[in-house]
Amino acid sequence: MPHVKRLEGPKGNPVYQVGGKSFVFFRTPQPDAADPVTGQRYADVIMLWVESESDKLALTQDPASPFFTTAHFDGHPSVLVRASRLAEIGTTELAELIQDAWLSRASKKRGAAWLDTQKP
Repeated sequence: MPHVKRLEGPKGNPVYQVGGKSFVFFRTPQPDAADPVTGQRYADVIMLWVESESDKLALTQDPASPFFTTAHFDGHPSVLVRASRLAEIGTTELAELIQDAWLSRASKKRGAAWLDTQKP
């Protein structure tokens, strides 16, 4: 994606930004995302921005989906997914999710310019 910068978060975790706005963020282990049986914090949680609450619900409402959210993200336009479950998504869907995350955070001008390059 154009104009993307990869930064390191406070603990060395990757953060991808466009125009100074994060759209994919690798979280450090947090208490809100933990194994329900052991209580051990997940070390592989990735946050992706989404365009709207309806997009978020579409990804998280099925309990079998690899996407989830936590109370910490109530009202926040993002979903969480564990890296260990990315294979369940498929390359095409994952690429679309990342593109949508980028579009949700890029300026309208950058988004329109990139979309113009994607037309057949």
